[in-house]
Amino acid sequence: APPQKNARAHPPNTTAATMQGLKAMNLPSPKMVTGLVQTVVFGGAATYGLYNSMFNVEGGHRAIVYNRVGGIKEKIYTEGTHLMVPWFERPITYDVRARAHQVTSTSGSRDLQMVNISLRVLTRPDASKLPTIYRSLGTDFNERVLPSIIHETLKSVVAQYNASQLITQRAQVSLAIRDLLIARAAHFNMVMDDVSITALTFGKEYTAAIEAKQVAQQEAERAKFIVEKAIQDKRSAVIKAEGEAKSAKLIGEAIKDNPAFITLRRIEAARDIAQTMATSNNRIMLNADSLLLNLAEVETDNIRKKV
Repeated sequence: APPQKNARAHPPNTTAATMQGLKAMNLPSPKMVTGLVQTVVFGGAATYGLYNSMFNVEGGHRAIVYNRVGGIKEKIYTEGTHLMVPWFERPITYDVRARAHQVTSTSGSRDLQMVNISLRVLTRPDASKLPTIYRSLGTDFNERVLPSIIHETLKSVVAQYNASQLITQRAQVSLAIRDLLIARAAHFNMVMDDVSITALTFGKEYTAAIEAKQVAQQEAERAKFIVEKAIQDKRSAVIKAEGEAKSAKLIGEAIKDNPAFITLRRIEAARDIAQTMATSNNRIMLNADSLLLNLAEVETDNIRKKV
């Protein structure tokens, strides 16, 4: 009988096929791969260096540069784009615009009254002294300098005035604070553009004493007015009495010298009464003698006197 063949077929040699496929492919040469890697590395390094070799200074700012070898440079960089050495140098930017700061302090006046005073200042760093400022104070110079010099200046100036002078001479006090504060800030290379007092208050006891004093002054002025009014009323009464006495005396002399004076007065009174009754809407029947309108009797009396 013929020999039986193995029914199980052997798998094809895949490894050999793969090697043949790789040999058939056109792989890049090692020199080309090395050149590509160098291009990527040097291109990335150049991009990094170009990006980190420039810095911008915005409007209203100034910058200084710190060098890892030489320290802080003395050059002040103004607004615009500038070059630097990457990694070895880094920029430090300062805002040189005026900034507002408000500080409240409690001080004692010359007459030992406690005064609460609030001060608002506009300050900025001296742009020409930025390297010195950074070496001595850093970038947070405002927080390090302003509270101390403002408190000390306020206490020094307020102690020279009484509590009442702080109110009546406020402009002079503000000027004294401004001059002293500008001189103190100049030692730290800082510029004070404006100094103004925004609030000035006293303790509760002093405020109550001032209010009581004002009330007492108002009461005194009122009493003075009442006294003066009484004096003026008295003078007015005396003048009025003197005028009435003089008037009566003149009337008596006129009657004595000319008896017809009474008749003239009766005629004037009758005329006024008749005019009032003529313009009135009411009609009342009264005796003519009671209204001084019986002028015929007056005429009869004059005739009798002539006879």
